[in-house]
Amino acid sequence: GKTISLAGPSILFIYMIIGGMFFFLMRAMGELLLANLHYKSFVDMAHDLIGPWAGYYLGWTYWLGWVLVGIADLSAVINYLSFWLPDGASFSPIQQAMISAGCVLFVMGLNLLTVRLFGEIEFWFALIKILAIIGLIGVGGYMIFSHFQAPQGAVASISNVWSHGGLFPKGTEGFLAGFQIAVFAFVGVELVGTTAAETKDPQKNLPKAINAIPVRIILFYVLALFIVMSVTPWDHIRADKSPFVELFLNAGIPVSAIIMNLVVLSSVMSSMNSGVFSTSRMLFGLSKDGQAPGAFGRLSKRAVPSNGLIFSCTFIMGGAVLQYFVPNTMEAFTLASSLCVILFISVWSLIMVCYLRYRKLRPELHEKSTFKMPGGIWMSYVVLAFMLFTLVILALEPDTLKALYVSPVWLIILGVTYHVLYKPRMKRLGRELVNDH
Repeated sequence: GKTISLAGPSILFIYMIIGGMFFFLMRAMGELLLANLHYKSFVDMAHDLIGPWAGYYLGWTYWLGWVLVGIADLSAVINYLSFWLPDGASFSPIQQAMISAGCVLFVMGLNLLTVRLFGEIEFWFALIKILAIIGLIGVGGYMIFSHFQAPQGAVASISNVWSHGGLFPKGTEGFLAGFQIAVFAFVGVELVGTTAAETKDPQKNLPKAINAIPVRIILFYVLALFIVMSVTPWDHIRADKSPFVELFLNAGIPVSAIIMNLVVLSSVMSSMNSGVFSTSRMLFGLSKDGQAPGAFGRLSKRAVPSNGLIFSCTFIMGGAVLQYFVPNTMEAFTLASSLCVILFISVWSLIMVCYLRYRKLRPELHEKSTFKMPGGIWMSYVVLAFMLFTLVILALEPDTLKALYVSPVWLIILGVTYHVLYKPRMKRLGRELVNDH
């Protein structure tokens, strides 16, 4: 809802632009993963192509990024649960904190049970989301063609998209402001590549998964939002509510609105579940490479990296504290999501730098590649320029500028831990290997 209120119908172009950039990012990542099947993640790529410091930075930054996704998701959960409160009512700070803590404990409990359960839960979450979006497009399409009139008088029509101030009603400023939140929706897209690379036939599955990204973006973002703004004029959609839920409410179909609210709630819980899973696996991998404490590399009887899981959830629990001290859920969400986007921009940028290094150091692998990135080197610079452009936009908004000011603290922490903890450990291991031989 907030992206629509910031940018109006121009949000459609924003998602197409961001989606295009991420398609090229994923094509670069796909070529890298297939060029060396020993790479299991972008951390391996960075370590090999740039240096140990890059792998260390990427691994820990990716971990913190997903922790912040979990914290932002807690704000979204509170927001969607507020749907069932009486008009004008809201949760107290202590209630928000307790709900947040309960969500973290629930997701942690699920992940501690078994690894296989994660895959099953994500399958059903994804299926529910896909069916809901298809249902929304179908119902919304029917409303448009039948010229459905909502209780407040708005008539569903495609012209609603441009007849309320044009396609750029908020001007250049609104168009640019829309990028800061829309980029957050693409956090986790890199999992498509790393997950497909771990399948039995990555040569077949990885290209298939990456090439499907544009279709997903058009269906789940562009077409869905076009339908929403056709049924409900964009200036009638509230910034603090889900536009998908608002569509059914404004159309006078409360039962469907309740169902859709449950769907978006399950989608947020799915995001948090993915975050908890990803952080524990990242800590496990970092531990095996000597970049994290050895305790994170141990598996429980259920083959779960429980130490890393509990460690990550402890930090996500910080979101419960945030809900108490920053009871305004939108403010808490903006703070966490903005910092998260800044960290992920650095991760995505380093993936592109890996690609440029690969083209320079391993030209023979590029020549043999059957899944070459379109545009190659020059397109890599276009994607990097887009990442810089997004950072500049974050600096222009007071809400997101706070996160930009805080982010250098993370660089200092990583710099200190790398030189004080990681490098001495690597030197010690190197000496032990020499002595063994």
